[in-house]
Amino acid sequence: MKIGLYKLVETKENTKLLYLDDQAYAWIMPKTTGEILVVMRKEHKFDTVLSTGYYCLYDVKDEPKLTDLEHLELQVGDHEWQGYLLPTGMPVETKPRSMIISTNQTITANPMYRGSLSVRPNFLTKKLQPHPA
Repeated sequence: MKIGLYKLVETKENTKLLYLDDQAYAWIMPKTTGEILVVMRKEHKFDTVLSTGYYCLYDVKDEPKLTDLEHLELQVGDHEWQGYLLPTGMPVETKPRSMIISTNQTITANPMYRGSLSVRPNFLTKKLQPHPA
């Protein structure tokens, strides 16, 4: 499990950029496939901040009610999370593109999994802190 801060922004050209800590990804939707994350190698200017908060990244295996894939969850409100499945994992320099699929499966604030988290995120009991500028 990995925990950090995220920021989702949008450029003038309506491209979404997702920052997980210091790593940036373009979040694009090609016409031929579903949504993908692409590793960004250079800094881009953005116009609009869409959301900020915490993120959690889970590698799920053999959990009866969850899909066995990497899960990314973004905090979208106070104890509210949006889940995403990453069928080929997070993009990295050697594999810069990965599909991202929204899901209603969530782990972070789900009481069913709270006791089984190996690291108890302290933000589950705190108010959302602003993303550092």
